[in-house]
Amino acid sequence: MSLLPQRRSCFAPGGRKVKKMKRDYIKFRCSIYEKKILRNRAKRAGISLSEYCRSSAFGNSIIERLTKKQLEHYRMLVKYKNNFTSISNMFKKRNPKLAMEVQKLAEEIRTHLYNFKK
Repeated sequence: MSLLPQRRSCFAPGGRKVKKMKRDYIKFRCSIYEKKILRNRAKRAGISLSEYCRSSAFGNSIIERLTKKQLEHYRMLVKYKNNFTSISNMFKKRNPKLAMEVQKLAEEIRTHLYNFKK
């Protein structure tokens, strides 16, 4: 028998991980305008206002969720990039200069897609 205190399991019966309860409160003052901004940013990130404030206080990066319209534009750019790559591959033997121009355009779209992810 061990003299160390026994630890309780961090898992629920179904194998789910149990979150620790947060019991202490911290209050801070802000204007109505600031509160609306914080609430909107938390909503765009898909988290609660308190979770947003905690993450901000600890210096964690908070990534906003993409809207449906932004996702639609992202998918459209992916389709364009794939189409221009296909066109470039078709023209490689017949017109190398045109193939290079189309390939440059596809690469430019690709860099925009990578920046879009950030």
